[in-house]
Order: sequence, then C-alpha cells, then structure tokens
Amino acid sequence: MDKCYQIFQALSDRTRVEILSLIKDKEVCVADICRHFDMTQPSISHHLDILKRCGLATSEKRGREVYYKFNGKMIVACCGEQFGRLDIVIKKKK
Repeated sequence: MDKCYQIFQALSDRTRVEILSLIKDKEVCVADICRHFDMTQPSISHHLDILKRCGLATSEKRGREVYYKFNGKMIVACCGEQFGRLDIVIKKKK
C-alpha cells in the first residue's frame, strides 16, 4: 500500500510525468532527458530517483551513462489495488 502512495505522490509532479513520457517507449540516458528541461542535471537526477524508488522507472548503467526506462507494470498493480478497494471493476478489451 505504501508503494501506491509513493506512486501517486510521484505522479503529482508535472516534471516527473513529463520524464515518464520521455522514457515510456525506450531507454533514455540522463543527458538526453536533461535536454528537454530547463533544469540542472542534479535536479533531473533527483526526479529520476523518486521515480525509481517508487518503481515507476528502472535504470541500467552503461559505461558512464545511466539509462532509464518506464515500468508501467507498477501503475497497473497500484491502480488495480486501489480500484479493488473501491469495488471498481475494469474489463479487458476483447
């Protein structure tokens, strides 16, 4: 349950949501993510750390670069748990 609260808190920040949109379909290195924002690299790294701690992003170090990728399974698990608590049923498309 705490993980879901962390996810909702992480998603409450516009910068983090924008970062997720950048990494949703492919692995992206921090330097490339920074090019999309008017922020310092340490600020972007802080946002990435929050996304990583709640499980929304994964990372892999390659040489000097760290690459991040979106982990959509965490949102599905969290939302599924929350919807279940509220007796909301979501049907799969056929």
